[in-house]
Amino acid sequence: MNLILKTILSMSFSGALLILALLVVKRFLKYKTSRQWQYYIWLIVIIRLFLPFSPEESFMGKIYSSIEWTTAHPTTPVQQPSSIDNVSAPVELDQNNKTIPIPADVTDEKRPLQDLQTILLHQSWLLWLAGALGILIHKVTIYQSFVRYIQAGSIPVSNLKQLDRLSAAAELAGVRRPMELCINPLVSSPLLIGFFHPCIILPSDAISEEDFFYIALHECIHYKRRDMFYKWLVQITVCLHWFNPLVYLMRREITKACEFSCDEAVLAKIGQTHAQNYGKTLLNAMASVGNYRESLGAVTLNQNKKLLKERLGAIMSFQKQSILLKTFTGLLTVSFFLTAFFLGIYPTAATMVSANESQPAAESKPDHKEEKKISATRAEQYYEADSLPLFQIAFSRMDADTQSAWLDKIYEDEAIAFFSVSIDQLNGDNALLSHFAEKVYADGAHSFFSILLDHMSKEMLEDWLDRTHFAEKLYADGAYSFFSILADHMSKEMLEDWLDRALDDRNFGFQSLIFQKLDWNFDWADELEEKHKQSEEQKTQLETQKLEEYQLYGITREGKLYYYNGQLINIFLDIRQDSSFYTLDFNPEGTINIKISRNKEGKIISVEVMTEAEIEELFGDMDDTDDN
Repeated sequence: MNLILKTILSMSFSGALLILALLVVKRFLKYKTSRQWQYYIWLIVIIRLFLPFSPEESFMGKIYSSIEWTTAHPTTPVQQPSSIDNVSAPVELDQNNKTIPIPADVTDEKRPLQDLQTILLHQSWLLWLAGALGILIHKVTIYQSFVRYIQAGSIPVSNLKQLDRLSAAAELAGVRRPMELCINPLVSSPLLIGFFHPCIILPSDAISEEDFFYIALHECIHYKRRDMFYKWLVQITVCLHWFNPLVYLMRREITKACEFSCDEAVLAKIGQTHAQNYGKTLLNAMASVGNYRESLGAVTLNQNKKLLKERLGAIMSFQKQSILLKTFTGLLTVSFFLTAFFLGIYPTAATMVSANESQPAAESKPDHKEEKKISATRAEQYYEADSLPLFQIAFSRMDADTQSAWLDKIYEDEAIAFFSVSIDQLNGDNALLSHFAEKVYADGAHSFFSILLDHMSKEMLEDWLDRTHFAEKLYADGAYSFFSILADHMSKEMLEDWLDRALDDRNFGFQSLIFQKLDWNFDWADELEEKHKQSEEQKTQLETQKLEEYQLYGITREGKLYYYNGQLINIFLDIRQDSSFYTLDFNPEGTINIKISRNKEGKIISVEVMTEAEIEELFGDMDDTDDN
C-alpha cells in the first residue's frame, strides 16, 4: 500500500479515536463547560486529521509495526530461494524496496494477475485522491452557485437608521471592517456571506429595532471569530477523510457548537438580563417565509426547530464560568492535545519497522554484540572479494577492538585502499589514529602515516604532538619525509619555532625543509593565508551549492546525516556519468537507499531509490541485516 494512503488512513484512525473521546466528554460535561470551549476544542481533532505530525514513538506507530510484522512474517513456512548454480530465486520489491521471494507455486499464467493486483494495491491512493478532489470541487461549486444566487436577488438596504444600528453592533462585536446589509426574501433566516467583504442578508426589512440589533450583533460576532474560515476548514477535512463516517458526525457537532458558542458570545456582550429578549429574536427569525436554505459556507442565525429549542434552553441558563471551571477546561484541553500528539501517524511506525528490521518483539531482535559479530564475519567476505564499499559499511559497525584488529591486518597486507576507507570511518578524536601513527612511523610507512594525520582533528593532533613529543623524535632521527608530512599540519607559529631551532643547530636539512614549507619567501604568510582563505571559501561555496542542489530533489543534510523527503538515508551514493564515486555515505540507522546520477558536467540528472538489484550490482551480495 502506498505511503500516502497509509499516512491518510493512520491520520483518519487517530482522528476517529479523538472524535469518539470528545463525544464521550461532551456527554458528561455538556452543561458544565462553556459553549466556546465545546466549539474550539474540535480544532485539535481537525489538526490531528489535517497535519501529519507525530512523535518518535506513538500509539499508531506500534499498531502499524504489529500489522506490518504480521504481514511481512507469515506463520506458514516460506520456501527459501535456491542458490543452485548461483542463480537466485525470483524476487519482487515491496513499497519499502525490500525483496519479497515469489512462492514456487506462482506459475507464469498467474504472474500477470499477481502483477496487476500489486499495481492496483500500490496505486490505491489515487482512488482516495479522486474522491477527495471530487467532493471538494462539488462543495466549492455549490457555494459559488449559492453566493451568486443570493447576490443576484439581494437589494442593498439604504435605511440610515438600520445602517447606524449595524455600525453600533459591529463596534460592540469589535469588527472594524465595513459590513454590508442587504434584503433577500428567498433566504430562510438571516445569514452572513463573504470572507473579505462581509454582507448580512435579511429575509425582510420588517424587523423591530431590538431584533435587528441582536441579529446584526450575532452575525458580526460570527465574522469577528472567522467562523466561515472555520467551517471551510471543516469541509476540507471532510474531503480529505471522505471515507470516514465519523468526520461527518464531527462536522454536524461543530455546526451545532458554532451557533451555541455564538449565542454565548452575544450574551457575554449584552448581559444575562437581555437573554429573554434575545431568545425572542431567534423565535421571530424562525418565522421567516423564505425557502432557500443556507449553503455549507454561510453562517446563519437559525437552522432548524429542534436545534432552536436547545439553543433557547442554553440561552436562558447562561452563566459566566468560574475560575475553577476555567482551570479545569484548560487542563482538559492540554490533556486532549497531548493525547492527539501521542496517537501519532504511520511514518513513525514505518521508521520503527525499518530500524528494527520489522521485529516488534524485543526478544526476536539480535542484540548489539550479535550485530557486531555479524559485521565482522561479513567484513571477511567483503575483504576477500575486494569490495571497498561493503567493507566500509561493515567496518563502521565493528567495536573498537575488532576495528583495531582489522587495521593491523590491513596494514600488514599493505592494502592502503582498505586502510583509507577504514580510517575514514573513525572519528577525528579516535585513539586508534595516534596509536597507528606511531606504529607506521616505526615501520617507515609514509603513505599510511599521511592518511592518519589527515584524519586527525586539530585538537587531537596538537594533543598528540605535545604528549608524545613526536616532532622531537622525528627531528632527532633525521626523518625528513615524516617531518615533512607532519609539517603540513603545523601552525605558522610552530613552523617558526622549528626554523629557529634548526638555525641554531645549523641543521641545514631541516632548514631547507622548513623554508620550503614557508615557500622560501618571507612574504609567505600573507600569500599562504590568502590561498588558504580562497581554498576554504571555494570549499564552502561548493558545499553550499551541492546542498542547495540536493534540496531541489528532496535531499537535506543535518550534520553528517542525509535525509530524503524526511527519511533517514542508509546508503547515499552520488556518482558521475563515468561511475566514479562523487559521494558515498553510510548510516546503519537509515531506512532508504538513494542514488544520484550526474552527467559529464556534474549536473544531477536523476535521484532514485536504489533497489536491491542495484545494490547487489554495485556492491555485491548484502543480507537484510547488514543492509538495514
